[in-house]
This record gives sequence, C-alpha cells and structure tokens, in this order.
Amino acid sequence: MKQNLRADALDIFQAGLRSVDSFSAVQTHFFLEKEVLSVNGKTYLLSDYDNIYVLGTGKATAAMAQAVEEVLSKRITAGFINVKYGHTRPVKYITVHEAGHPVPDAAGLQGSEQIIRLLQSAGEKDLIIFIVSGGGSALLPSPVQGLTLKDLQETTQTLLEVGANIDEINIIRKHLSRLKGGRLAKLAYPASLIALILSDVVGDHLGSIASGPTAPDESTY
Repeated sequence: MKQNLRADALDIFQAGLRSVDSFSAVQTHFFLEKEVLSVNGKTYLLSDYDNIYVLGTGKATAAMAQAVEEVLSKRITAGFINVKYGHTRPVKYITVHEAGHPVPDAAGLQGSEQIIRLLQSAGEKDLIIFIVSGGGSALLPSPVQGLTLKDLQETTQTLLEVGANIDEINIIRKHLSRLKGGRLAKLAYPASLIALILSDVVGDHLGSIASGPTAPDESTY
C-alpha cells in the first residue's frame, strides 16, 4: 500500500512539473503554418516583417528560447536573453547571457543594455518576440537616470529582508527602472511586439510578472 501511495504521489508530482514545463508551454501557444505565425489565436504573416528579434528575461527563458527557435529557426535575425547563472540551454540563433538573481548584478546590467540596443535598432517593419518568466525582474536591471546599480541592489536586498511580497517588491522595482512597468514596450515602438509570459505570480497579473516590462503600470508613485 505504501509503495502504491508513493508511486501515485510521484506520478502526480511529475504531472505537475510537465504541466508547467516552459518549453511545452511555448509549444502549446506558439506555432507556424507555412509563413503564418499563430500565437494564442492571433496570427502574424512573417513576410510582413524585415527582421525578427527574440529577447527576454527570466530563469526559464532559455527553455522558452529553445521552443521559439524550434518554430522560427533561421528566420530569427538576432536574439538575446538574460537568465540566472546555471540556467542556460543550448540555442543557435539567440545569445543566452547569465546574470545575478534575486539581487541584480553588473552582468544583468550589461545584458539589459544589449537588449535595449536591439530594441532601439528595431523599426516599423520588424517583429520583436519578448519572452518572460519568473525572476525576470532581477535579471533585467536598468536604473532610471539618477540611480545606480548599487541603489537597485540595496533596495532589492532591503525589500527581501523585510519580507515584502512579490507585488510590493515589483511595484517599487517598476518605478526605479527604464524597462519595467511597460517601458520596454514603449521602447520597442514602432516595431510589432509579441510577449510570451510564463507566470510565477498567483493570479497571473501581467503587471507583476517580472515587473511587467510589456504591461501597463497600474500602480502609482
């Protein structure tokens, strides 16, 4: 009886892991038929775009990038994602850049600057696919003018030590960042933008996941 219970428990556990697998999650909602890209029911004709850029941030984005590459392969012009140290996976067309989490570091700042450069290079006839997962906020540090990386580090550490919840932490992060709280989407304009977001936040509020780089900021200062 105990062996049966253990086997059942392991089956349930493995089923839970499969259900949130980041590679599979992208495959379910992101696929190509001839030259028509379907994303959660919305379609994009790839011949309408001169370039396709794949950018992203988060602990699970390397696996998500693999799934995107499997669909688009050589159609990808360039790509760059920030992941936590040790969370890489082999990809061909997208650069995987390791950085610090949960406290941002200089590597994360360097990666964010590269993402900004690619965003700024995109024009009206380009498509940006931005992939996001848990941990994306710490992995996308880009302080507003007047602040430094050290300011972000000290603020993050203080919030973690006092037990602030993720919504509280990310509201503050948004207001210290050049990219969070929808500012990344603003920077991407006039290119077309698709966001593939893997939630680690209860309630799946888009403004809270990775501090909502592609979602409107509903909070206030």
